Amino acid sequence: MSSVRWVPVRAVATAAVCAASLWAVPGPALADGPHGADDPRSGARPAGPGDAGSRLDRRGVQFVPRPGVPEPPEISALSWMVTDLSSGKILAARDVHRPLPPASTLKTLFAVTVLPKFSQQTVHTVSLEDLAGIEAGSSMAGLKEEVPYHVADLWHGVFLSSGSDAVHTLASMNGGWNKTIDDMQETARRLGARDTRVESADGFDTPGQFSSAYDLALFGQAGLTNPDFARFAATKRAQLPEEGGPDAFGIQNTNRLLVGSHGVRPYDGMIGVKNGYTTHAGNTLIAAARRNGRTLLVTMMNPQSGGRNAVYEETRTLLDWGFAAAPRAAAVAVLPAPAPGGREGDPEHVAHRPAGSTDLHRGPVAANADADAGTRRWLLSAGAVGVVAVAGLGTGLWWRRRRPRDTGAEKPE
Repeated sequence: MSSVRWVPVRAVATAAVCAASLWAVPGPALADGPHGADDPRSGARPAGPGDAGSRLDRRGVQFVPRPGVPEPPEISALSWMVTDLSSGKILAARDVHRPLPPASTLKTLFAVTVLPKFSQQTVHTVSLEDLAGIEAGSSMAGLKEEVPYHVADLWHGVFLSSGSDAVHTLASMNGGWNKTIDDMQETARRLGARDTRVESADGFDTPGQFSSAYDLALFGQAGLTNPDFARFAATKRAQLPEEGGPDAFGIQNTNRLLVGSHGVRPYDGMIGVKNGYTTHAGNTLIAAARRNGRTLLVTMMNPQSGGRNAVYEETRTLLDWGFAAAPRAAAVAVLPAPAPGGREGDPEHVAHRPAGSTDLHRGPVAANADADAGTRRWLLSAGAVGVVAVAGLGTGLWWRRRRPRDTGAEKPE
């Protein structure tokens, strides 16, 4: 057959190959983003086999090896997680859904729930009823009955002194202790914190109360989207009351990585968030740090090494590793973007994630967008199949027309 007679075949074959290639590669879903094929931004997927959520349900350390990325350091804590809040990528984790008592890190959920409800300039006079029910041995900010405080003073007492007296007072303003616990549980549900059960709003050891390193990361992330939360979490020292007066006194943040105390050096770039300790929970910590435009969040529960500063030094080690690994590390999973956490109708407190980010547990708007994208991919695939079928049929008909008729003549071999 001459080259002239092959022209239609080549044209049809080319069309078929192009259609098949469109069917096989559905656009940007396989595109390699600026952080690799695992780039968790729009149109990409977290790296690793299987579902990323189920990977976090596995026991032990979860990390996706990649050339040039060091493995996570050995950490004694029962549970921990390192998250790049700039993208939502979870860089490494250990037993992040293990239910453990959270101690005062649960105050982050309290703050996410209650802080948007009252203006910081509101004045409240502390009463005996406000301070009722505080458990013996609780940490205290030092509030005094019949003394008026601004709401901002009360939050200084929560974040810096981890004061149960400040928590009880704010809970009283919120409608009572039990209502506040119910509100906190609802906030946990809204954020997707499936491991958290709230029995005491201040984190005091209470039967049936637990959280997880994963849920604490959700609380820390949601809190940092609120400017007031971020400011209180980063405050090292304050006067209580802030306006001064004869009864005023100074308080200092108990997060040793933030202020540098008890033999712990302050961490470069530390921006808070909250530490905790009880006999049952051991040491717990939510720590955020920012360097060169990147914010990392480490959550840690109950180090087992026995060192008095273990929770701070092990967190330091994970932060150092995270800043070194983040530019090239693959994502074990992606932390869901926080739902709006501010006062309803107040755009100033609506939570945001940098443009182009994605999450694993999406709401109706994102789900509809995915449905539209899925429909487009289905139509593209169906169209490609149709083109291939037509191309094949056309080739067959053309060949049938060009084939020599059977007249008994000898056919070429």
